[in-house]
Amino acid sequence: MTRDPFDLTGRVAVITGGYGVLGGIMAHELARAGVRVAVLGRRSDAAEQMANELREIAGDAMALTADVLDADALRGARGAVLERWGQIDILVNAAGGNVQRARTDGVPVFTVPMDALDEVIRLNLQGTMLPTLVFAESMAERGRGSIVNVSSMAATRSLSGVLGYSVAKGAIDNFTRWMAVDLARRYGDQLRVNAIAPGFFVAAQNRGVLVNADGTYTDRARTIIARTPMGRFGAPRELTGIVRFLCSDAASFITGAVIPVDGGFSADGGV
Repeated sequence: MTRDPFDLTGRVAVITGGYGVLGGIMAHELARAGVRVAVLGRRSDAAEQMANELREIAGDAMALTADVLDADALRGARGAVLERWGQIDILVNAAGGNVQRARTDGVPVFTVPMDALDEVIRLNLQGTMLPTLVFAESMAERGRGSIVNVSSMAATRSLSGVLGYSVAKGAIDNFTRWMAVDLARRYGDQLRVNAIAPGFFVAAQNRGVLVNADGTYTDRARTIIARTPMGRFGAPRELTGIVRFLCSDAASFITGAVIPVDGGFSADGGV
């Protein structure tokens, strides 16, 4: 019987930032698809809580305590996954976010502290590169696997207030393409690297700039919605379908792609 190309039953995924709003909903989706999920993050309590939720869905999950900027800790996490499950099939790099001190809203860009810009670039760029290099090594040994990075509209559009974040996400797009080419050429056509580029979703990291204390939208939020053809923010669950697809064999000839999930924001010419 031919295997359903969308079937992910029995595969093993590591999700960095897997207890965040977006990472968490991706973890739930993969667990529902029969994937054994390892939730990786700095907060052991939050990772374990998410792993417990996933066990109720799929019966098998684990928490990994590691900083995405600590290569030794990531290698230890990789060892723990391989010891328990023997393989790593999927990596979703969902860790990241902006740093408040690096925002340029209402201030000259020249006044933004360089250490704050360094921090946000490290978190988003190196925080994706290091996990990829660590976990993809075991995928390369098997000659198969799927890596999904998280880019942003900020990678290709000039969005006010987020210089460092934009620089980092632009680099994520390039890193995604570079790794896709290198891994396919070196290790074969079953090792793929892609990215999704979410539009605007209300999450913990951006709620303060999109939603007022009374629950109404800020001026920035209203501007975003006006520029989004679908006329609304995205719901986190609307990211899950594309992630599940990219992790599956249904996407077996897709690598090096950065796919927008944005309600048409990136397609709109503004006229």
